[in-house]
Amino acid sequence: MRARFLPLVVLAVANAAFAGPPVRFEHAGDALLRVLVDGKAVAVYHTGDRDIPRPHFRDVFTLNGERVTRPCPPDPVTYKGNDDHATFHPGVWLAFGDLGGEDFWRNKAPVRHVRFEGDFTEGDGFGSFTVVNRYGRAGGGTPVCTETCTWSVRVAEEEGWILSCDSVFRSDDADFVFGDQEEMGLGIRLDSPLAKKFGPGRLSNSAGGADERGTWGKQAAWCRAAGVIWGRTVGAAVIPAPGNFRPSWFHSRDYGLIVANPFARKAMTAPDDDSAAPDKTVVRKGEDFRLGFGVFVFSVPKDAPLNMDRAVDICLTQAK
Repeated sequence: MRARFLPLVVLAVANAAFAGPPVRFEHAGDALLRVLVDGKAVAVYHTGDRDIPRPHFRDVFTLNGERVTRPCPPDPVTYKGNDDHATFHPGVWLAFGDLGGEDFWRNKAPVRHVRFEGDFTEGDGFGSFTVVNRYGRAGGGTPVCTETCTWSVRVAEEEGWILSCDSVFRSDDADFVFGDQEEMGLGIRLDSPLAKKFGPGRLSNSAGGADERGTWGKQAAWCRAAGVIWGRTVGAAVIPAPGNFRPSWFHSRDYGLIVANPFARKAMTAPDDDSAAPDKTVVRKGEDFRLGFGVFVFSVPKDAPLNMDRAVDICLTQAK
């Protein structure tokens, strides 16, 4: 039996159960799946289309209704100056600029949604669904690999909710390689108020780094963006699973981008060193390669502490 990443749950009150409001999933057309918490949409899963040919989440909100991700697509008037990379940064996504020699980050090759696998899990405080995706080639032919991904939604008491993924990549046809560049991994594009360049938002990480200067290219347990909006501290933290094959570096920008990237050894640590060879992560034919990440979407009163240690325990996944 292959190993799985299992969500860890740390309760706000020791030994006290927290069921939480109901989590449901609702189809809204052939390509859309709405994520509902207590009947309110907190995100939309999109299986991909002509403009963004890869699955992603868009329109991510806190439980209180504050917008966390930039709209997709961003209105060019409302978001003037912050409407770049509209099809690369749709909201929350898992993508790779170099996988099997193909560029899925910049949508040069397609990630096709094959199917939803099995039934949805829905209930008080927790829900999940599983998808199968196929990583094709720009010129057609044998796909690079397939991905089986379980997306989980967990309510984190009154602080917020967690979106986590457990992905398994595999090819029964040939070996494939994850390359070395900044644009690899799980990313989030934040709404303008959560970005230093456009609003009160600030980046920070588990190592005490602040803003792009103190977080970009650093390995950390988490990196978050947060800002005070209408008297509440609102934001999101991206947290790599500790069971991943390597800790992640963070590609984090003051304009509102956070990407957790375990592949960018040269790109993040020695981009100008011509003597350093790009890293290669080889997955052999017939073998599973697993990645996991969590996104903690939070909203608390501005004077209330946000316990990131607890958030890490809630958000993260652990190999078992």
